[in-house]
Parts: sequence; C-alpha cells; structure tokens
Amino acid sequence: MNEHTIQQTDSTDPSVESPGTACEITEFPEEPVGTLGSTTEIEQFYPDEVVGNIPPFPHLLRHPLKAAFWVIRMVFGIVCLVLFLALIAAVPIVNFIALGYLLDVEGRVARTGKIRLAFPLLDIAPRLGMIVIGVALWLIPLFLLAGAAADAHLIDPGGSSDRNLHLINRLAAIAIAVHLCLALARGGTFWCFVRPLKNAIWLYRQIRAGGYLDRAAGHVSGFFASLKLGKNFSLGLRGFLGALIWLIIPSTMFAAASSPEGGQGGAVAVTLLGGLSLVIVLGWLPLLQAHFAAENRFRAMFELKTVRRKFKRSPLLWMLSLVIVYLLSLPLYLFKVAALPRDAIWGITLIFVATIYPTKILLGWVYHRASAKTKNAWFGWRWLSRTLILPLLAVYVFILFFTQFIGVHGNRVLMEHHLFLLPVPF
Repeated sequence: MNEHTIQQTDSTDPSVESPGTACEITEFPEEPVGTLGSTTEIEQFYPDEVVGNIPPFPHLLRHPLKAAFWVIRMVFGIVCLVLFLALIAAVPIVNFIALGYLLDVEGRVARTGKIRLAFPLLDIAPRLGMIVIGVALWLIPLFLLAGAAADAHLIDPGGSSDRNLHLINRLAAIAIAVHLCLALARGGTFWCFVRPLKNAIWLYRQIRAGGYLDRAAGHVSGFFASLKLGKNFSLGLRGFLGALIWLIIPSTMFAAASSPEGGQGGAVAVTLLGGLSLVIVLGWLPLLQAHFAAENRFRAMFELKTVRRKFKRSPLLWMLSLVIVYLLSLPLYLFKVAALPRDAIWGITLIFVATIYPTKILLGWVYHRASAKTKNAWFGWRWLSRTLILPLLAVYVFILFFTQFIGVHGNRVLMEHHLFLLPVPF
C-alpha cells in the first residue's frame, strides 16, 4: 500500500505536497472561522494532519468531467467510510474505535466549523473500498470453482472430473492469492487488480533493487498509523465512560418498574424520579459530549457550567439540534425488537452508523456556532428554548420507557443509549 505520510507545509507555499499520498491533495488557504477556527489552534490538537484534505470542487462549466468525477469520488469515499465504521462497530471491544471516530468527527467540526473536516478518513476510504471490491471480485471465480468441485464430488466421487476440478480449484486459489497480495503491495488501486502481469514485473524490479521488505514494512506501518486506531480507541473509551457516568444512575432508576402495571409503590416512584432525572441529563449530555470531543479532555464531560454558557449564546440552534438528534435516534430502537442473527448484525449496524454520523456533525457545528459568539442571546429566546425542549424530552423519555417491552433485551434496552454510547444494536 502507498504510504500516507503527511508533512507540515508553510501556508505561503501551497505547492509543496506530501510525496507518499495515494491521491492528490490540494492545500487550502486559511479561512477565518471565529475564535476556534484558526489553523494554529487546529494544529495544537492535530499537528500531523493536513487541514482541508478534500480536493476543491472543479469549476462545473469549465471542467464538467472533473466535477462529475469529484462528486463520484466523494460519494464513493463517504459510502466506504460509513461501511468501514459499521464493520468495526459490529465487533465487540473494537467498536470503541468506531465511537472514537464519531467523536473525532464531532470534535473537528466543533473546533473549526468546517464540514469538510468531518470525514477524517476520506482520503483513504476510496482506496479501502476499492480493495474490498477488488478482493471480492477475484473471490467470485473461486466460489464458482469450489461449487463445481463439490458438485463433481457428489456426482462422481474420485472420478476424473472430481480430481481435475479440485486440482484446478487449488491452482486457481494459489494464483489468485498471489495476485491479490501483489495488488495490495502495489497500492490496491483499480489497475493493480486488473493487471496481474504488471504486478509480477513490478515485484521482480523491487527485488532486484533490494530493500523491498523494509520499504513494504514501512508502507504498511504508515498506513495503519494514518488510521490512528489507538488514539480513536482511547477517545471512544473515554467518551463512553463519561456518558455512562451521566446515564447509569437515572437509567437504572428509570428501569425500576419492569412492567407498566406490575410496578407498585416504591418502584413506580423510583421510575418517575429516574425519568425526570433522565429528561434533565438528556437535555445537557449532547452538549457535554460535544464539549468533550472539542477539548479532548475527560474532565470536559463534566463542565456543566461551561456548557450552560454556550447554550445561552445560541439557544434556538441547540433546541433544534436536540429535536433532530432525538428524532433520528428513536426509530433505531425498533431494530432491537428481536434477536439478530450474526449475519444481520453488520447490516443493522450500518444503519446505526449512517444515522448517528450526521447527528455528530450537526452537534459539532452547533457547538462551534455557540463558541464563536461572545454575547448571550435574548433572554426570551433562552426561556422559549427551555420551555419547549423540556416537554419534548419528556415525550421522548415516555416513549423510551415502552421500548423495554418490545425489545429483546428487556429493561436493559433503557441503558443502551446508542446515541451517546456504542453505535450498535446490541
């Protein structure tokens, strides 16, 4: 694979490019985006990243083909990015990395206000997607040959057809495995998968030049370093623990009455108190998690005073964002009605990631708008926002209470807040 080495360049020399990137990266001029949008402040958090790594959109009239290719590439990259996050989100423990990526996206937008920074893996996502497609296409002949060999073994065990098809299947498996390894070693582009002879010539030249294994090891390590798996695992784990601390007590109290008519006396009172507490927590937790993602500090998850000040600066935007976020998250509880087979978990997780991803971008953008303002909004807007959001959250919590009776996990569903915890259906 190509090495994704990112070099810091001087803002006055945009012509300098990183020599090892898989796709062309065009530098962007600095844009004033408010108190949190300077390039210097971004580099304090991400000193090894290129700011604005999405190529600019070509002029539609002058370069229509380039513009169409740009749109296709961006759509393909976003789809591949969501597929990649859904794939790792479906794996226990590893799904903390997926949560870390979502919080990383929220933090990037919260600090800069730039939507183009909401896709940190967009420069390598198309390559990952092309690798998956290329490998899948070359595996199809193997599946067909294996099926034919199995049929021949059932019809004529030990016959010539059985022996010949099994031999062809083994030889084809070896040849395709070697070809795929060489295609991946060359970078995993489209042409690498369709030109096996050139891959063999390339390997011969690399071996003659010497030092191939060292270069290959460096490329692979650089590629995995660009994914920042450890960093995002840490971010996801801390974001999970911070949200869990806020949610564990009110959610446990809220689940005290295990049935709408069976709970009596104290259980009902505890459930009502837990529901009231959950309304308050759900009103502030999206802001707190956005604050944590922007600051990348665990203690930021509990700085309620700071978050309240930001709410006062942009109350209507916060109210609208909360309404959109919770409306999008509520239908996801329907996927927890029945126990999912292992084959279906990945597909449902894809829906979870595709739904939660835009909510993180929205919350990060609203956080940036609130941080960029220095004065509080008119007190009438603040009180109107509080007056409207509290009953709306109460309705959300009321509907949430009944999800335990349709969910396969029972009252444990009340503690699986996929919007703030792991973006998975289990």
